[in-house]
Amino acid sequence: MSGIPHDHYEPKSNGEKWLNSRLPVIGLLYDTLMIPTPKNLNWMWIWGIVLTFTLALQIVTGIVLVMHYTPHVDMAFNSIEHIMRDVNGGHMIRYFHMNGASLFFVAVYAHIFRGLYYGSYKAPREVTWIIGMLIYLLMMATGFLGYVLPWGQMSFHGTAVITGLFGAIPFIGESLQTWLLGASAVGQPALNRFFSLHYLLPFIIAGLVIVHIWAFHSTGNNNPTGVEVRRTSKEDAEKDTLPFWPYFVIKDLFALAVILVIFMAIVGFMPNYLGHPDNYIEANPLATPAHIVPEWYFLPFYSILRSFTADVWVVMFAEWVSFGIIDAKFFGVLAMFGAIAVMALAPWLDTSSVRSGRYRPMFKWWFALLVVDFFVLMWTGAMPAEGIYPIIALIGSAYWFAYFLVLLPLLGVIEKPLPAPATIEDDFNDHYGKPSGTPAE
Repeated sequence: MSGIPHDHYEPKSNGEKWLNSRLPVIGLLYDTLMIPTPKNLNWMWIWGIVLTFTLALQIVTGIVLVMHYTPHVDMAFNSIEHIMRDVNGGHMIRYFHMNGASLFFVAVYAHIFRGLYYGSYKAPREVTWIIGMLIYLLMMATGFLGYVLPWGQMSFHGTAVITGLFGAIPFIGESLQTWLLGASAVGQPALNRFFSLHYLLPFIIAGLVIVHIWAFHSTGNNNPTGVEVRRTSKEDAEKDTLPFWPYFVIKDLFALAVILVIFMAIVGFMPNYLGHPDNYIEANPLATPAHIVPEWYFLPFYSILRSFTADVWVVMFAEWVSFGIIDAKFFGVLAMFGAIAVMALAPWLDTSSVRSGRYRPMFKWWFALLVVDFFVLMWTGAMPAEGIYPIIALIGSAYWFAYFLVLLPLLGVIEKPLPAPATIEDDFNDHYGKPSGTPAE
């Protein structure tokens, strides 16, 4: 557990002592619930419980859906209709699962951008950050695999486009694409593979979530100031922290309740709002939709993928240097995965000695522009690749990479940060006042 001094579980009854000496599960739960948590955490620290709840929701609803789903190209679409029309409560279970994926990604993007702003990736939490990015990659894979299963028009043709990206990899691309699909084209072998993996990956994500929680329990939570909890004595630690139970559990549950009210309103009144109409048409290999787009949570990176066309100078330069090995399609694939990789490398790209963006005046503006850029890329990803949209997408893509590869290293050198509070206790008192009975200085 965390190196912050605090009271640990001490079994009292003979039964507790017997169990604790053989399987210390009660002690583990106690230390997890009572772990000292920085008392100044704000509302941006509520996304962890939302993510945990949504993962459980997706697994439970997914298991129920699997009981009625048929992974066969001739029956998959009709089995979805069977779930919607014939299974008791089937339409609500499917709508929970469909919109639960969107809630999952809303929460994870808020979680990631909170970490980027408050420097939660900085030492000693680099491993926690990397594990989180691995969870995000698996979430993206699981979301894509799940989008294939309804076997609608967008499912089928989107699968052909995305798996075709692997075919762009030099030398091994064609073999890799055939291996992924189990055939030379999207069909029954691909549906079998994707169904199996979509069912498996959430349990791997759940395992990584446990490791992720274990990792930040070992290093302690970050907080809005970026100042570490004092570990010199138990008394100092208690001034900076509160036990996770009941203070933060109740706060998190309240936030979860508010979010679930909004979620239930969407599921109840507009469950298909985020879905593409073409995916409610059964897959037809002979009729390609006019505009193929992925789910909204993939759109920023899909926009980056499409923005690097053959007439962009950096693509032409890469193709010239590589003697034609890196063409525009492969460059787009590298850019898409590279956009995620630079986020994972943030702990080593950020050279500032100050952890929290709260005390970095220049950083605040560039970070705000990054958030805007993310939504601009999401918008351009949903637009046709024509007119002014590719130009806007290219500018947005350039800024995304410039932020991580140029601005983060540079700001650490040229920026003059504001003074941070000496302790978490000082920050808490500045915001909420000293507790009654505290002697004057």
